[in-house]
Amino acid sequence: MEINIKQLIGIIKQVAQTELLPRFQHVTKAYKIDGSIVTEADIAAQHAIQKQLHHLYPDIPLLGEEMSENEQLDALNNINGVWVLDPIDGTSNFSHGLPYYCVSLALIQNKEVQLGIVYDPERDECFHAQKNQGAFLNGRQLNAPEYSTTLGKAIVGVDLKRLPNTLAARIASNPPYASQRSLGSIALDWCWVSTGRIQAYLHGKHNLWDYCACWLILTEANGASQTMDGKCVFTPTMEHKFAIAAVSDQLLKEWFLALKP
Repeated sequence: MEINIKQLIGIIKQVAQTELLPRFQHVTKAYKIDGSIVTEADIAAQHAIQKQLHHLYPDIPLLGEEMSENEQLDALNNINGVWVLDPIDGTSNFSHGLPYYCVSLALIQNKEVQLGIVYDPERDECFHAQKNQGAFLNGRQLNAPEYSTTLGKAIVGVDLKRLPNTLAARIASNPPYASQRSLGSIALDWCWVSTGRIQAYLHGKHNLWDYCACWLILTEANGASQTMDGKCVFTPTMEHKFAIAAVSDQLLKEWFLALKP
C-alpha cells in the first residue's frame, strides 16, 4: 500500500489549524493519574486525525497517546502496521499558553518507522521524513552535522526533572555544555536538533508516541542518537527510553562520555 505523505501533512495541518490553534490560550485542562495534563484539544485532535486516517487506510489502526494501554498494545501488534500519534506533544505548554508544542505522527510497518511528521502550528513549520529518503523542514532538506560543534560550545536540551537525582545534580552544578534549555516538547526538541537550533539533547523518559516520528527525522537528517545503555532508541514496543541525541556522531560520543559517572 502506497502512503501519500503530502496528503498526511495536509491532514495534520488542517486538524492543527482547526482543533488546536482556536483553543490555544482558551482551553480547560484535566490531570491524568500519572500527573500529566490532558485537554479537550488533545481529544478533539486525536479523534479528527484518527477519523481521516481510518477513511484513507482502514487496515492500519491508530496508537494514540489518549488511548488505554490495552488499546495501544492491540494497535501495536497489528500485522498491517500502526499509526503512532501524539495529538499535542507539549500539552503542558499548550494548556498554559506557551507557544511550543506540536502534532507528531509516525507509521510503523515491519517493525520499522517508515515515515514521521512533526508539525508546529505556531510557526507553521512541518518536519517530515521517510525511511531512506532524507528529512525536510517545509521542503528544505536537513543535514544536522552541518551544525556540529564541541560540547563546551553547545546549547543542550535537558529535562532535569526526568533524570536520576545524582545525574541531574552533577550536570546542573558542573555543566559540560555552554548553555541548557528545557523547552517542553520531546518531538520538537529532536527536530530542533536536526536544524542545529540546539545541538544535543537528553531526556530520561521517552514514550513511543513522543519519539517515534522525531527519531526518524533526526536519523534521516544524519543526526545521532542512542539510549543511555548504548542501544538504538527506537524499538516497536511500549518501553520507555532514556535517550540522548546530537547533531553528529562525534558530538554524541562527547556528550555520552560527559554523562557517564
